Amino acid sequence: MRRGILTIATVGLLTTGGLAACSDDPDTGGENAKPKIGVILPDSASSDRWETADRKYLKEAFDAAGVESIIQNAQNDKTQFQTIAEQMMTDGVNVLMIVNLDSGTGKAVLDKAKSQGVLTIDYDRLTLGGSAEYYVSFDNEKVGQLQGEGLVKCLTEKNVQNPVIATLNGAETDNNATLFKNGYEGVLKAKYDAKEYVKGPDQWVPGWDGAQASTIFEQMLTQQNGKIDGVLAANDTLGNSAISTLKKNKLNGKVPVTGQDASTQGLQNILAGDQCMTVYKAVKQEADAAAELAIALAKGERKQTSQTVKDPQGNRDVPAVLLEPKAIYKDNVKDVVADGYVTKEELCADNFATLCAEAGIS
Repeated sequence: MRRGILTIATVGLLTTGGLAACSDDPDTGGENAKPKIGVILPDSASSDRWETADRKYLKEAFDAAGVESIIQNAQNDKTQFQTIAEQMMTDGVNVLMIVNLDSGTGKAVLDKAKSQGVLTIDYDRLTLGGSAEYYVSFDNEKVGQLQGEGLVKCLTEKNVQNPVIATLNGAETDNNATLFKNGYEGVLKAKYDAKEYVKGPDQWVPGWDGAQASTIFEQMLTQQNGKIDGVLAANDTLGNSAISTLKKNKLNGKVPVTGQDASTQGLQNILAGDQCMTVYKAVKQEADAAAELAIALAKGERKQTSQTVKDPQGNRDVPAVLLEPKAIYKDNVKDVVADGYVTKEELCADNFATLCAEAGIS
């Protein structure tokens, strides 16, 4: 098991309604501190979700509670990330929620916040060696497991014998990418060991960058003389990069490709038959859970969670909320629409109207 692996120490799914309140904690600033919460999102290129979903749901939750908030996006710039954090602290936030760009930068921000009495929450990504009061995310090894199982399902349906698998991992600096990889490698390793599958090229994609993923996958396909039978892509952006290259080579639809995030583009690729599956993470549940914890902290109250995760670098158990991911295939794309994560109007625009109707999206 490589360094950086996060493990769940206490099992049990937790929703916002399941948070239990504790008595006021003097370290939280007390009931008289004016609640003000800062949130730093990581970028808008690696996934649409940060701007289209997380920002919206977090702001709605803070506004509904009557709590002042500042939500900014670091756009994958580590210097900007730290500058935003410092400005938020200057502006008087008493709780800071971050999605780190990497654990080093994240830890520096969390340490600075702690030194100034600002309480912190790791949102979606755990900061290894950090000091956050809580960690709110999904069961990320389960996400990877669903991806691995999805690829196996789609290859089995196509009856591909001894398929060569190419892997596009996320950013190596993102602990979540490591967890996803643990999950899908756990599924695929059994196939490799049994000589049922052939392990092909396997690379990390810096910054989850789609353009770099395209270049990497083109090189993979060339290296394999066009012999790639399945693509484990760690999210929909990387999956779309692979699909674009497969289209150029008239291989789209023939080679199963996985994804994650249930982005509009990813779901459209599934409807078109170019993508095998994605993983839907109900971001509203994640945002609501994190907002509830942040609001409580900002008002001088700590809540208990029924889970913890082990931070191997900090050697501590971090109170956590881990939500359940869901595999999405063509036959249940409609579930993502029904949940309100994407609208029928954006998903079923133009040429996708007929495909949506065929998939039962009404």
